[in-house]
Amino acid sequence: MDYKKSKAPLNTVTRDVQELWKDTGNIYESVAIIAKRANQISLEIKQDLNKKLAEFASYNDSLDEVFENREQIEISRYYEKLPKPTLLATEEFVNNCVYWRDPSEDAKEEYED
Repeated sequence: MDYKKSKAPLNTVTRDVQELWKDTGNIYESVAIIAKRANQISLEIKQDLNKKLAEFASYNDSLDEVFENREQIEISRYYEKLPKPTLLATEEFVNNCVYWRDPSEDAKEEYED
């Protein structure tokens, strides 16, 4: 799911706990899945932002030449206005856009066979 096109809310939304644990059967497991996905989204956003800001990097070591670049400020503002990774991950989880599996259950199936 592309975080730029996401329709996730910008503010915190109260969620029905019953809806969150319905797929996993355990609220803590659901929260762990959402947290791991939020970390993945956060890293992706950070890499994109660093790549765009690297274009504006100056390699001078002098502190006298500090200037503001309007394009750089616009890019930073755009990324500040994006929904937080936790909200994006929760929206993906609720809409069943996240693939997850439990490795302990995979091991049980192999043991039983």
